[in-house]
Amino acid sequence: MIDDRELQFPTSVELVNHLCDRRFGIGADGLILLRNYPDFDFEMVYFNSDGNLASMCGNGGRCTAAFAKQLGIKEEEYYFMAVDGEHRAFIKDRLVSLQMKNVNQISKRGSDIVLDTGSPHYIRFVDQIKDMDVVKLAKEIRYNQEFKEKGINVNFVAKDNAKANHITLRTYERGVEDETLACGTGVVASALAYFQESNDPKDEPTSHHIFVSAMGGELEVDFDYDPQNLYSNIWLTGPAELVFEGSYQV
Repeated sequence: MIDDRELQFPTSVELVNHLCDRRFGIGADGLILLRNYPDFDFEMVYFNSDGNLASMCGNGGRCTAAFAKQLGIKEEEYYFMAVDGEHRAFIKDRLVSLQMKNVNQISKRGSDIVLDTGSPHYIRFVDQIKDMDVVKLAKEIRYNQEFKEKGINVNFVAKDNAKANHITLRTYERGVEDETLACGTGVVASALAYFQESNDPKDEPTSHHIFVSAMGGELEVDFDYDPQNLYSNIWLTGPAELVFEGSYQV
């Protein structure tokens, strides 16, 4: 994450890819620039580790809000711009909550689900998730005839029969082209898909709360369901921890 409010970071595909390289660079799933934006607290500009501009990153949005607090921009509430539009974020008790885009369309591929939560996601429900070869199985979907041109993120989701409204997932991200430990838009997509498959949707609007265990930690998803407009008021909540910091020269 880079404070680029003075627009000094020399952005290029090659540089971002080098910085994200886990052997010859710092190592990361992506790079985020925090920039000024008229009438907003900041703008979040997100690059995948391959160096290309990416679609929305949910956990990246939460981390950018935490970064903004560290920079002293504001304390608790943020209103910022990202690639998929406007977002709100709140910080309280070390937890960062991010409001995501509404989801008005969900489609099926057999028993699998496809939806867009700021980034496109493919959801497949599995009985056993711990020992599966996520990269191999995900690539078969990500590079099939339908998705190979634009790519799609692939999530494998297991329901927790011992806990109500609790799922575990593993995610393969396009642009990274590997499994990542926590994908915020994937967490939201998986939670909505779980609700869609596990409940008998009612005729009246309802509110719901889903617990999600990703490989990188625990997250929570809150949303409103309406049979006419599907999902709105979607919030992704979890911690955002500072790992280390440094400086760069231009």
